[in-house]
Amino acid sequence: MSNSSNRLIIFDTTLRDGEQSPGASMTKDEKVRIAKQLERLRVDVIEAGFAAASQGDFESIRAIATAVRESTICSLSRANDRDIARAAEALAPAERKRIHTFIATSKLHMEMKLRMLPEQVLLQARNAVRFARQHTDDIEFSPEDGSRSDEDFLCRVLEGVIDEGATTINFPDTVGYAVPEIFGETIRRLRERIPNSDKAIWSVHCHNDLGLAVANSLAGVMIGGARQIECTINGLGERAGNTALEEVVMALRTRRAYYNLDVGIDTTQIVAASKMVSQITGFAVQPNKAVVGANAFAHASGIHQDGMLKSRETYEIMRAEDVGWTATKIVLGKLSGRNAFKQRLTELGIELESEAEINAAFVRFKELADRKADIFDEDILALVSDEQQSQDSEYYRFISLAQQSDTGTTPSAKVVFTIDGEEHTSEGRGDGPVDATVNAIESEVGSGAELVLFSVNAISTGTQSQGEVTMRLSKDGRIVNGVGAHPDIIVASAKAYLSALNKLHSKVERVNPQV
Repeated sequence: MSNSSNRLIIFDTTLRDGEQSPGASMTKDEKVRIAKQLERLRVDVIEAGFAAASQGDFESIRAIATAVRESTICSLSRANDRDIARAAEALAPAERKRIHTFIATSKLHMEMKLRMLPEQVLLQARNAVRFARQHTDDIEFSPEDGSRSDEDFLCRVLEGVIDEGATTINFPDTVGYAVPEIFGETIRRLRERIPNSDKAIWSVHCHNDLGLAVANSLAGVMIGGARQIECTINGLGERAGNTALEEVVMALRTRRAYYNLDVGIDTTQIVAASKMVSQITGFAVQPNKAVVGANAFAHASGIHQDGMLKSRETYEIMRAEDVGWTATKIVLGKLSGRNAFKQRLTELGIELESEAEINAAFVRFKELADRKADIFDEDILALVSDEQQSQDSEYYRFISLAQQSDTGTTPSAKVVFTIDGEEHTSEGRGDGPVDATVNAIESEVGSGAELVLFSVNAISTGTQSQGEVTMRLSKDGRIVNGVGAHPDIIVASAKAYLSALNKLHSKVERVNPQV
């Protein structure tokens, strides 16, 4: 496919660049669930991780390469043989695979970070692509910090890697400094100057530091002639995040006459993907977020409502159902059987590995159904996330909680939980029931972590809704998110705090590249 084609490739990097957002780390099972949802969304390429970053990343990529058959699976790697060989090994089970290699090309990065001369960088880039070609014909190359690189040198590097067989050239705005017209013109100029530029598909990867990631990406396509956009669900990513998949796709679809580009995305799966990523990472979607925010299709002002009743087109440029907003179906209740529950798991793309896991999830479902009459899809997703978290990392595990909170008295809490399988009971007091609960846990654990974020969201509508609590802890430079769900938000808070402590305890060391 050439850059003159009308087909635009959607490359999703939620599981790689999105996961670099502080606290957004996911377990292997969670990553596979998101990858399966991305496959249902009909994403062309899924960047599943960075195989050399850690053993956990390697295993996650391998699991995704095994589970996903429709999308191309990609692993990031630095421009060295060890990283590339590790990526190839992780991608081995994939039906379609891509190796994405990168090296910095700006004067600043070459001197200060790589401590390499330009000629050495050029040679290493060429050698990396040549070595990667031994493992697959689908090779992507990114010049890191490309927008701050000397253009003559950039042309030499990109011509060299295309010559070695790179099939995609990805131009990243690593620090989110670009503005649309200049960014688009830069890509157009590079494509005109590089003699073999037509031998590769050009791609854009934009960060949102100035709120321009989507605009820059579209300018890279329309002005620059790029035919791949790299993006994430909900715009998840470090700092201000990445290009939001849902915004780019719906802009292309809504203004089809202007862009005249085709994407293969099933837009009705967008909201499901957004909710899943939000729930798993603990990063809530702001209500006024385009396309997937709770208010995106809510017409509050009277004049708008009047117009909507007369004709939808007056104030609605997209239909809510086109992106997957539907009146949430009540799916199950306390009388629902195991088969109905199991079938709903399958419909939601949740694959539990063993009968024991399904049974454990069903027991949790029955407990929840005793507390609330109607079980929504979101409840089931939260319940399974909770179950998998406790299966994955149960150094700390919640058992029970009692708390007392009366106006005019100091709240107190008693928490029972296990530490490495051994049961502990601890008590604490605080300014409120959540503070008392956290103090009770800390009196036993003594983690010394700082609580930097505490948020509560209702999973579904109504006062019977489960509360979903996110606790973000910081310790020694590490930031982790813990998520807990329960109809009682104090219990949800205890679960979230223990979930975060489990992540701190796991001490996963990983390399996070900037591309």
